[in-house]
This record gives sequence, structure tokens and C-alpha cells, in this order.
Amino acid sequence: MAAVDIDVPVDTEPQIHNPEDMDRQAEGFKEQGNAFYSKKEYSEAFNYYTKAIDVSPKNASYYGNRAATLMMLCRFREALEDSQQAVRLDDCFMKGHLREGKCHLLLGNAMAANRCFQKVLELEPSNKEAEQENKTAGTLLEYERQADFGFEKRDFRKVVYCMDRALAVASACHRFKILKAECLALLGRYPEAQSVASDILRMDSTNADALYVRGLCLYYEDCIDKAVQFFVQALRMAPDHEKARLACRNAKALKAKKEEGNQAFKNCNYEAAYQLYTEALTIDPNNIKTNAKLYCNRATAGAKLKKLNQAIDDCTSAIKLDDTYIKAYLRRAQCYMNTEQYEEAVRDYEKVYQTEKTSDHKHLLKTAQLELKKSKRKDYYKVLGVSKNATEDEIKKAYRKRALMHHPDRHSAATPEVQKEEEKKFKEVGEAFTVLSDPKKKMRYDSGHDLEDESSCDGGDFDANNIFRAFFGGHGGGGGGGGYSFDSSPDSGPGNFFFQFG
Repeated sequence: MAAVDIDVPVDTEPQIHNPEDMDRQAEGFKEQGNAFYSKKEYSEAFNYYTKAIDVSPKNASYYGNRAATLMMLCRFREALEDSQQAVRLDDCFMKGHLREGKCHLLLGNAMAANRCFQKVLELEPSNKEAEQENKTAGTLLEYERQADFGFEKRDFRKVVYCMDRALAVASACHRFKILKAECLALLGRYPEAQSVASDILRMDSTNADALYVRGLCLYYEDCIDKAVQFFVQALRMAPDHEKARLACRNAKALKAKKEEGNQAFKNCNYEAAYQLYTEALTIDPNNIKTNAKLYCNRATAGAKLKKLNQAIDDCTSAIKLDDTYIKAYLRRAQCYMNTEQYEEAVRDYEKVYQTEKTSDHKHLLKTAQLELKKSKRKDYYKVLGVSKNATEDEIKKAYRKRALMHHPDRHSAATPEVQKEEEKKFKEVGEAFTVLSDPKKKMRYDSGHDLEDESSCDGGDFDANNIFRAFFGGHGGGGGGGGYSFDSSPDSGPGNFFFQFG
């Protein structure tokens, strides 16, 4: 049987057992580490300090030096462990206490840092560095206090401000970063919040707080299914994570209620849809984007139920939550059109068209502008008291009624002021009938053309009495013409009259 070659590991360093020789070897490693440290080659320095510790594990200064190197490598938790080991080996090791305090500060533990700096000042009362670092620890504690107060009052901008300043001191504190990210999410600054949480997850993929913040951002961006996945993962890492549990419950409830409302709407059960959207809006006031959609959905259901003013209010609420929500502007504009609030409709359609210059949006804007223009003219349909879809017979009947109602002869016994007002109304009724009874003029009027400059309606050649005589077939003239006589006897009602043709 052939012999098998076995690789036997060879020690790169000679094995030394004499204590004095071991001390010299450890010192040699330390000196090499110092040389690399001075050249800012921290990884090599770390390796040689580790060799020194392996040879002489009871030497506090070796741990102190390696802690300093780890701090330069931004490995602060490991640096903290080495600093703590150094002062365990030598409680009078001032640099060890100072480095431990700095590590605590960088990791956001101001109380522990304070204890370390106090220890340094006990060993060396005039240590200026310890004095300054102790003040910094106090400042950090004050930022924490203000942030806690701000969060309690839901002043999330204040919290972000405090955390930015705290992180200038405690740059490695995940707790501060998470609090900042959570508040950024609550302020709707989702990309910034996501970035902070992602940075933490790159270093620690199991960080439940960071997973929660990622889920929170998705939840507030109305990506509820993905958000639930992150909340579930956070709870898997930390089963007692109360914020993740509450957010997960809200996300599921919100999705279910919204879907119920959508289904009711699809089934044309608008009352049920309206109620379900109302219930959904009570689940989480902080979910701005989803609530904006819920308000708009409720406005759509409200419009179907002819609750146009409530629908306008709901669209306004949606826009306050999300001023980029095009669908809410469109829905509100349509409600304004339906309630003849054309200036407001034009304003909303202009906003939409500025944002999305589509042909459909341009057409909606033009239509609203036309209706606004038409609304500023005399509304001949209102003058006659008919709808815009009135038939020719309905227009004639309406003219008959209004013309007789406002004819000057009927008000001959009234005060001059009343006579003047009724004469004006009589003229307007004639104008309205002249336009709406003529198919061509009516078509031009309905399409928005201004007809007041035309001879038939300019108050010059136009004579309301001529229209009246032509319609009723009379020969006399109103307003003193004597061709018509209105019966105003006591037993005659306000609408009873007869004509005497001369």
C-alpha cells in the first residue's frame, strides 16, 4: 500500500516557553504593531497586537493598543470588549478607561461613558480630555432626553434634529439611527428612512428594529403585502417587538377593510362601500398615503350617492395628505363641475394638466373653461326656469308663463322700483326665448359663444314687446301700449288674467 503524504501545519513563529523570552517576543510583536499603526496600516497593526496578546494574554497595554486599532477600523464593539478586558487586568490603566468611555460614547451609551470618564478623573483629576469627553456625554444625554420628549409629543422633526446631533457624537449607535429612521418614515421621508435601515441591515441582517423600519416605509407607501413580510420577519427575530406586532396588525386590518369597501363598490352597494371606507380611515391615522386613497374612494362612493359636498370635502382631505394625488384632483374637479363651481373646477384641472399634460386632461380643462365662460353670461335656461335639456315645447310653455308673470301691464299699479325690476325681467325672458327658440342661436349659445353682441340680444333693435306680440298674436304694445288688459279684480288669483285685443 502506497504511503500517504500528510500535511503537517508548521508554526510560523518559533515556540518559546521561557517566560522572559515570551515577554520579549510579545514586546517585539507590540513594537511591530506600533510601527504599522503609525503608518495607518491598521489591519496589520491589529494582527501584530493579536500576536502579542496570544503570547502574553495578561498584559493590559496589548489589549489597549488593539482597542485603539479596532476603533480606527470602526469596529467599536470589539474595541469596547478589548478596553474592558484591559481595565479588568489593570484597574489603574487610565488609557484603558478613556478608550472604554469613548467606545461607549460612539455606541450611544452616555451613562456608561460618564462612569468611565469619572474613573479617569479619579486617577488623574487634571485630565482635560476626560473632562471634555464627560461634557460630551452630558450633551448626548440631553439630546436623548429631548428626543424622547419629542417622540412622545409626536414632534418627529425635533427627534430627527436631536438624533442628527447625537449621531455626530455616537456615530456607531444603531439605536439612534433606528429612531431617526422611524421618525423619517413617520414624516413621509421614506427614501431617507429606507437608506438608514438598509445601512444597518447590511451590517446586521437580523436587526429586528431595522426590519421593522423597512416594513414601516413600505406600509406607509401603500405596499402593504411587502410590509407585512418585513413585520413578520422582525417578529421572527424579536417575538416581543411590540411596534412590529402593532404595525402588522394594522396593516392586515387596513388591507382587509379597504378590499371590503372596494368589493362593495364593485357590487354597486355604495352605502356599504362608503361605510367601510369610513371604518378603514379610523384604523391608522399615520398612514398618510393609504388614507389619502381611502378618502378619494369614499368621495367616489359619495358622488354616486349624490353627496357631492361631502365628496368635495373628502377629496380635499385626500389632497391635504398627498398633494401629488392626481386622482383626488380629478374627482374633486368633477364634483365641482356637477355643482356648477366652475372656477374651482378649472383650478383643479389646471393643476392636473400642469402635472400630466395628456390629451384627456387638456380636454377636461377646456370643457371646464368653457363652462366657466358660459356661467358668466346670462343663463337663459335659468331665466326661463327650464333645464338645459328642455324640449321646444317646454321652452315655449316656460316663456308663456314667465312673460305673463313679468309683463309691465300686470305691474302698472306697483311702485316705480317694482315696475322697473319687472320690466327688466320681462326683457330678459324675451332675450332668453329669442335665443333658445332659434335652433342656430341655441346651438351657438350652448357651445359657449357670446351672443350679446348680436342684434337680437344687444338691447338695441331687440324689443321684448315685439316678441310677446308675435308669440301671443296680439296687436297692442305692453308698457303703456294698451293692447293687453290684465284682470286684477279681488276674486282673481295672481295668475289669472285675460287679454282684450283692440
